[in-house]
Amino acid sequence: MRHPSFRFTLLAGFLLVAGVLGAIAASAWLGLADFAARTRAQATEAIAMSAALQQLGERTIDLERALRQFLVLRDPALLERIQSARAEATAALDRLDAAHPVLRGLSDEWRRLSEPSALAPETVLPHSASEAAAALQRLREINATLARRLNDLLESQKATELDALDHRREQLAAELGAGVVLAALFALLIAWWILRPLRQLSHAIAALGEDRLAARVAVGGPADLRELGTRLDWLRQRLADLEANRNRVLRHVSHELKTPLASLREGIALLTDGVPGPLNAAQREVTGILAANARSLQERIEQLLDYNASQFNAAQLNRRPVSLRELAAAVLDELRLPAESKGLKLSLEGEVPALALDADKMRVVLSNLITNAIAVSPAGGGIRLSLSQQRDGVSLDCTDDGPGVAPEDAERIFEPFVRGPTAAGKGSGLGLAIAREFVRAHGGIIGLRPASRGACFHIELPYA
Repeated sequence: MRHPSFRFTLLAGFLLVAGVLGAIAASAWLGLADFAARTRAQATEAIAMSAALQQLGERTIDLERALRQFLVLRDPALLERIQSARAEATAALDRLDAAHPVLRGLSDEWRRLSEPSALAPETVLPHSASEAAAALQRLREINATLARRLNDLLESQKATELDALDHRREQLAAELGAGVVLAALFALLIAWWILRPLRQLSHAIAALGEDRLAARVAVGGPADLRELGTRLDWLRQRLADLEANRNRVLRHVSHELKTPLASLREGIALLTDGVPGPLNAAQREVTGILAANARSLQERIEQLLDYNASQFNAAQLNRRPVSLRELAAAVLDELRLPAESKGLKLSLEGEVPALALDADKMRVVLSNLITNAIAVSPAGGGIRLSLSQQRDGVSLDCTDDGPGVAPEDAERIFEPFVRGPTAAGKGSGLGLAIAREFVRAHGGIIGLRPASRGACFHIELPYA
């Protein structure tokens, strides 16, 4: 199955989140447009109904006025005014009936009371003013009732629309909440899909920088990040091969040099003992120089072998519960004589719980740190070991009063055969490299901390 690329994943994620939020926005816009259209229609209808009611009221007044005049004057022209006012009033009633059929009963009664036959003076016209007044009073009551019922209907429609608006607002809030949650889930999923391989790449690069070349580099996620992980794994294998070749060369060279060096030292010893013949003072001085340098060269070769052996043995730990304070105190006692010869004061502070450690290898680590501190510390100075408990393990600080280490050398001094500027001519530069190998084998870290005076070597060891 082909995995999508980093670019495609970002684009798809953006479009997906934008699509979810866009759908919510579109739904809100359509709902708002529908509400606005209904509101406009209701407003138009309300205006039309108000105009119809106003027309009905005005024509009713005209009808009443013309009818009263006709009762007094009996002028036929007034009948035409009555019929014209009734026609306009019934037209208004028709508009009200068409909009609100529930008003039809009142409208029919109004029409019946104002029928043209009822206005013929020879048949239906009231025979008394009291009967005409009663009919007109009923028309006015019907008009008031129509106005009141129409107002109630409009208020009911308004309340219904407001309830619908509230319901739509709640629905939109629920859709918005669900959309935001869904968009957040999509964003988190895409972030996990992208950031997880980025963290894997970061850890892989850190492992390469720290010479942890055993674990295979495996990167998931988008296709281009997987390809980058494959290239990093190829680089890891290449570095592992180079490291193996370097160690192999060192091992072979060390072994190849030991045999001729042993012969050379044996020859120098024979000359010094005068086996070929007696030596004069100058010759004895030369053989002494040769013997000292041969001895120094043999020590360097043995240190090379020890370093190679430490790399092999670092992964083989014999763990058991060890009191780090007691182990540090024992190492300080072993090195107390060389420290006192320079007037150095050794101190140990702090108490930590026991850890599962390889005591022999941690003894080598502490011994190398303290030996280096003794070598660089000025006469009358001090070397301080400080133990402290951390959340996931314990830490140990070894501080001296020497010249310290330059920031640019803080990492280099842990590399094989690298010595600090202040340690020129003192050792092979393998002690800190061996210490780092053993600390890493325990799952810990070793490095330098800023110090106001001298150097502060910091070690962190996990409980598990």
